[in-house]
Amino acid sequence: MAPTNLVNPLRKLTIALTALTLAMCASAHAEARPVSLQGVPGGAPEAPLNEQILMVPVQASPRIRLQVTIYMPFRGGPFPLALINHGASHDPQNAPRVGDEFIPYYFLSRGYAVAMPMLRGYAGSEGHLKPHGCDVIAMGQDASKDIRKALDYVKELPGIDSSRIVVAGKSMGGWNTLVFGSQNPPDVKGLLNFAGGVKESDCHTPDESLMTSAGQLGATTRLRSIWFYGDNDQIFSTATWHAMFQRYSSAGGKAELVDYGAFQKDAHAMTASGAGLPLWVARADAFLASIGMPASEVDPEYLPGNVPRATSYADVNDLGAVPYLSDKQKNEIYRKFLAQPLPRAIAIGSTNGTWISGGFDPAIMALHQCWKISQYCQLYAIDNTVVWPRQPFAPPRTDFAAISNVNAIPYLLPAGRQAYARFLTMRRPRAFAIAPDGAWGAATGLDPMMDALVACGNGHTGCRIYAVDDDIVWTSR
Repeated sequence: MAPTNLVNPLRKLTIALTALTLAMCASAHAEARPVSLQGVPGGAPEAPLNEQILMVPVQASPRIRLQVTIYMPFRGGPFPLALINHGASHDPQNAPRVGDEFIPYYFLSRGYAVAMPMLRGYAGSEGHLKPHGCDVIAMGQDASKDIRKALDYVKELPGIDSSRIVVAGKSMGGWNTLVFGSQNPPDVKGLLNFAGGVKESDCHTPDESLMTSAGQLGATTRLRSIWFYGDNDQIFSTATWHAMFQRYSSAGGKAELVDYGAFQKDAHAMTASGAGLPLWVARADAFLASIGMPASEVDPEYLPGNVPRATSYADVNDLGAVPYLSDKQKNEIYRKFLAQPLPRAIAIGSTNGTWISGGFDPAIMALHQCWKISQYCQLYAIDNTVVWPRQPFAPPRTDFAAISNVNAIPYLLPAGRQAYARFLTMRRPRAFAIAPDGAWGAATGLDPMMDALVACGNGHTGCRIYAVDDDIVWTSR
């Protein structure tokens, strides 16, 4: 049945989505180059990043400058500062300036300014790193000297509160953060280590060097730290990082460990995905609060929007419940959506649907893309949660009968019961109406309840809705 009307239609988004593939999959590799989604609905935070790119001198002769990216919140100030150290790459010169974006986005949402220095030889930074083999402390000490220079430079910028600083890092950046913290910088309040560690190609015992060195760092570090690791990290095994933490703590390091379990196919990629946020944000908040640093969300625009509430419409794996789409479309669109990693979302319109996996806010991105190929788009599912609503103004479901019980329907003659059996094969959204004289009406489309009542009432009176989608809504009077 052709669409006739729509209750509370979603406003059609109009900003062009350029150069976006249908699936924006979150990268599991530090060296992967992200697609720029600034200006794309759902592709980046709604709030401005106020980005600055600085060249900070860290060595006079020969002169070496590091490229440092600064993000500033859009209101308030002076801001506490989070300096974030990045991970390693197989192609340093082409490494992205900003990786694992959800770490800086988290700090921005808590009202922090963010500084992200690039190591020597990475992206636009000058110089090159020195090899140290298995001496991973020496490697971290080289980085620590540059971190110190970058921090001294950035904390003097206008708008920075130099009395409130934390240092964080991911992977090699997490290790460099721990080595830097072992020097007990007096202007730093605490350390956040996300899957920290390093493996050099010329070191034949990388795990043992990390475990031994972690004990040495713990013996000298007085700053508190929090460590985040997952059980299916494809770079650092669970046994390795557990031993690192045990030796660090046993030597006197004041640290807490967050084992967030398995994450998708690689826990090392957790901070590159919005799906990872529930695994670490609350623990990071508690840690920051415990060291006297801001820990409350003040600018929620820097993180993905609130997920709509789950509905009782259907189970996420129930293909028969998916509205509007044909069987072919369900196989080509919805089955593929179910096979994607989190975060993911699917939006469905009256003729088509679109799924997005990865990105900053796949729900907004899916809606935007859906409006380009269909009409009347709404979110159907986010991650593993169906958020599609029941039909507007549908009566509450009752226990009158099972949806498949053709014989339970009152009034109908055999032809009407055959019509109800056909109704059960219709696509959702759908509705079935009956009248006391045996008349009936069945409809599918944008307003099936109205269409079913109109069909039933053609020359008949007393029509009422018997079923909506898979719900019996009939009550005896």
